[in-house]
Amino acid sequence: MPLPRIAITVGDPAGVGPELVEKAIRDPHVLAACEPVVYGPPDADRFAPGVLSADAGRAAYDALVRAVDDARGGRVEAIATAPINKEAWALAGLPWRGHTELLAHLTGAPRVAMMFYSRHLRVVLASVHVALGDVPRLLTFEHLVEIIRLSARELPRFGFERPKLALAGLNPHAGEHGLFGTEEDTAIRPAIEACRARGIDVSGPFPGDTVFVRARRGEFDVVIACYHDQGLIPVKLVAFGTAVNVTLGLPIIRTSVDHGTAFDIAGQGVAHPESMVSAVLLAARLATSEL
Repeated sequence: MPLPRIAITVGDPAGVGPELVEKAIRDPHVLAACEPVVYGPPDADRFAPGVLSADAGRAAYDALVRAVDDARGGRVEAIATAPINKEAWALAGLPWRGHTELLAHLTGAPRVAMMFYSRHLRVVLASVHVALGDVPRLLTFEHLVEIIRLSARELPRFGFERPKLALAGLNPHAGEHGLFGTEEDTAIRPAIEACRARGIDVSGPFPGDTVFVRARRGEFDVVIACYHDQGLIPVKLVAFGTAVNVTLGLPIIRTSVDHGTAFDIAGQGVAHPESMVSAVLLAARLATSEL
């Protein structure tokens, strides 16, 4: 069978993305798994390394739009993205906070979620690029039910036919029966019970300081974290550089690196491509259903 064509976007051209992509498309494992197709500005040399700009933000946006158009048109089988800079997007006047939000908009996906996938730990985020103070009001019963159902539906693609899901609590000790907060009792636990009634193997809420350890030991296939850093800190402790960001709920396959644009080392030739390589390889495996 022919190798799948994987679109690889360079992300912000002033960051480490172009370097990571150049290294990844020469990697023998990548070349054995797919036909890489690079998307980026044709005049990338005009972007000074490490310099934040609206121009670079717009270039990253334009490349992603082209890749999504080709994925939806069947000209590529999946997309793997290098990092964008959210501040550069804001300077360019783009209303989306990041890849995930824009991809949902471009594909018309009604519900998406960010999952970080690694061999030893998988984490889905119930909220993403929002201020910490806004998280409690976003964790409604309805929203959590949708995230649980989406996660349960998508996990079989990753080899978990009957996935075991766990929800982390929002508050210390998962609220301690209302002593440290009420979100566990008013939204999280009712959402879990409603999903269990529908046949989903989900449990919790569990204290955030232990649930990831239990998942790492194999008790759960995925943990749903309440907010960005609650989920990303354990993932990056366990698998920084090899974890892959996957957008669940899209009609196309999209993977990404687990780090940012690293402006501080851009243009120096020292960026490590492991996460970019992992993202491309996972995209290729998903495209050929060989997980």
